[in-house]
Amino acid sequence: MFIHQSDNWTDFVWDQEKVSAMLLQVTEALGYMHGRLSTIGFDEQLKAMRESVTAEVVSTSQIEGITLNARSVRSSVARRLGVPAEDVAESVSHDVEGIVSIELDATHNFRHSLSQERLFGWHNELFHVERRRHYLVDVGQYRTHAMQVVSGNMGRERVHYEAPDAACVPQEMERFLSWFNDNSIAATPVKAAVAHFWFVCIHPFDDGNGRLARALSDMLLARYENNRLRYYSMSHQILLDRDNYYRELERAQRGDGNITDWIVWFLNTLLAAVHASDSVIGNVLQKAYFWQLHAGKACSERQKQVLDICLSGYDGRLTAKNWAKLADVSPDTAGRDIADLVQKGMLRAVQGAVRNVAYMPCFGQDDGIPFENIHLVSEGKQSFVCMSYKGTDYRERLTDGDLLSLNRNERTLRDLAYKYFAYLVVL
Repeated sequence: MFIHQSDNWTDFVWDQEKVSAMLLQVTEALGYMHGRLSTIGFDEQLKAMRESVTAEVVSTSQIEGITLNARSVRSSVARRLGVPAEDVAESVSHDVEGIVSIELDATHNFRHSLSQERLFGWHNELFHVERRRHYLVDVGQYRTHAMQVVSGNMGRERVHYEAPDAACVPQEMERFLSWFNDNSIAATPVKAAVAHFWFVCIHPFDDGNGRLARALSDMLLARYENNRLRYYSMSHQILLDRDNYYRELERAQRGDGNITDWIVWFLNTLLAAVHASDSVIGNVLQKAYFWQLHAGKACSERQKQVLDICLSGYDGRLTAKNWAKLADVSPDTAGRDIADLVQKGMLRAVQGAVRNVAYMPCFGQDDGIPFENIHLVSEGKQSFVCMSYKGTDYRERLTDGDLLSLNRNERTLRDLAYKYFAYLVVL
């Protein structure tokens, strides 16, 4: 028996104590994230959003087995946000433009009511004219036939879920939309979890229900935060735990209306997504600090472009040979570029390098900033640089490149503390 086959199937219940404990953790994590972002300007915040929306669009499609070109997605997002992208695609497909349009409409226009017409418009964006020729999909309208989620080979199929009859969909969606738009029911992460579950249970469209459900979750989360800028990707985190995602959905869809486990899973995933945004936000903070630290120092557009690549998580060693490849110049020109930046204090040679000297962006020297108790913490496969500043503890996850540099004795923990935390003092 599936959940929609019971009377009053949308009278969902959950364990308030368990859910409230998780919700508190999510609220604290979101507060910390927004606090960090408050230290930088609006343009830098848009750059952080560019990366999170790119991850969201790529991941929500990949969950459904659809691979999008991340470079094209980033170009589309950057153009719509009016921010630069270091790696711009020459052309962007309709598939990319459609899903980017949905995500930005859901999060930028979160205050607008959700209507049937708006949903139909989103569905049209997912399945544009060119793709309709290759898919037997009713586009821009509710489905008109039965729907089952099935896996397995022919003759051995397993039915994971069977949605309500097509004839019931308009009525079911009318009730869902009324609840979704009811401002007396606060837009919290719990409402986002319920909306996601409720929508996929109705399964109102032939295809694209998962992507639309995730967009609806993002819309409610934007309402909750009262912020149209998105700095984390829920879909990216779902993708990392896709098997459990489908398992929790199926378990709840076969349940009795108690969706505690689904909500707790959703909130755990949201918490992980917010924590995962630390590295993206940290990178934006580092870049903002670097360029402010070196404001007024003249450098060419080519030098700026290569420095931006290095500041954006470049995982190679920045040697003259690699600079030449990144800038598409001769080794001699690369050497002159680097020597100029070293002389200006924007680059410095790494410790201990003799042959094939490597360089790294300079984040300043010890100016008496009272960073205390600088240390390294390892948790599983991740490493964090930690310190205290003015009585508050901070920590940042090290990139693979920074951890390798530390292990090679090319950088010290104090170097990394300046790279990751100097923005606290300067910005």
